[in-house]
Amino acid sequence: MIVSGNDAVLVQGMTGRQGSYWTERMLEVGTRVVAGVSPGKGGREVAGRPVYDTVADAVAQHQIDASVLFVPPAGAGAAVTEAVTAGVRSVVCLAEHIPSSDVMRMLAVARDHGAQVLGPNTAGLVVPGECSIGIMPGFADNIFRRGNVAVVSRSGSLGTLVSMNLVDEGFGQSVFLGIGGDPILGTTTLDAVRAAAQYPGTEAVALVGEIGGGMEEEAAEHLGELGLPVVAYIAGRSAPPGRRMGHAGAIVTGDRGSGTSKVSALTAAGAVVVDIPSQVGAALRDLGVKPAVDAGR
Repeated sequence: MIVSGNDAVLVQGMTGRQGSYWTERMLEVGTRVVAGVSPGKGGREVAGRPVYDTVADAVAQHQIDASVLFVPPAGAGAAVTEAVTAGVRSVVCLAEHIPSSDVMRMLAVARDHGAQVLGPNTAGLVVPGECSIGIMPGFADNIFRRGNVAVVSRSGSLGTLVSMNLVDEGFGQSVFLGIGGDPILGTTTLDAVRAAAQYPGTEAVALVGEIGGGMEEEAAEHLGELGLPVVAYIAGRSAPPGRRMGHAGAIVTGDRGSGTSKVSALTAAGAVVVDIPSQVGAALRDLGVKPAVDAGR
């Protein structure tokens, strides 16, 4: 799921401290935020954008292509459901610690309505030079610049680090997709890699994974379809078996989901797996990927 600079964005929870702050940051980089929603706050404005009581009210007045949620965990499932039932087809769900039953319910409703959810527990997405959706620093040109490497990451912080390292190495990003670190996600690693690889300008993929779950192994089975060089970094490879490391999804049970399993699967599929994030740029160069950066961003 990728939102471009032409897409109209709704901010749910716009009047809150985080919602209003990040609305301004998203506007700074060109994101086409057209309205917001905060129950009981309809009629207000944030950064010159109108606020409505419900998503249905906003959709009645604006074409809405995507929504981003600055909503607490207890209300996030209902907020996603409200958005997709009102006709929003792309939803970015930032909250973590959403009850699993709520996540399963909201993803089922989204699927039934033909909508795609990024998250939960995602930092969002960035298309450098066009838009930033969520809490990624798309405004920082030492981290994000328009280029030819698509970055897909389960971790927002590690994805930011890899993106910064790429810029240091002279590369830029065609798109950044943070899928989230929870066990149950609306957009899997495979979904994100496929979408990012097909995005205009993408000539290589940098995959940032971590121990736990089988999404990286699943993606590895399909890397040959991409026809692009892939460099991967897997975090948590030194974690003791059974130890939960940060993200709710970062726990290993059995062999699948371990660092060894992921590295083996990715290597067998032709990806280059590096030991530390700062090696991603050099690995791309070794694969023949030439840096391509738009100096304007």
